[in-house]
Amino acid sequence: MKQLTKAEEEIMQALWQLKNANVKSVLEILPEPKPAYNTVSTIIRILESKGFVDYEKQGKGHIYFPLVKKEAYSNQSINKLVDNYFQGSFKSMVSFFVQKNDVDAKDIEGLLKEINQNK
Repeated sequence: MKQLTKAEEEIMQALWQLKNANVKSVLEILPEPKPAYNTVSTIIRILESKGFVDYEKQGKGHIYFPLVKKEAYSNQSINKLVDNYFQGSFKSMVSFFVQKNDVDAKDIEGLLKEINQNK
């Protein structure tokens, strides 16, 4: 699976939220400052060429929908983050976040409980 640019990810987030939408609907839920309509349309076509998005023709327009599930892309992105910045070690990543982000014992206990339940 290809990595997305920040702009492409922003459009994918909107499509994951909307499930299927035309360019106008995607544009409406993007944060300010909103890109131009043509910019959103171009990015969606790029996402289509990368295999992330497909469309159905509706009248004179298109309704776009994601082909890649958000969970699958998130999983790949996190694995890439761990590989690139933490030498493939989730333990190192968690340790980093604990040290740098004021994580308390309660949060860690909650995470351990979740991990143990999912085993």
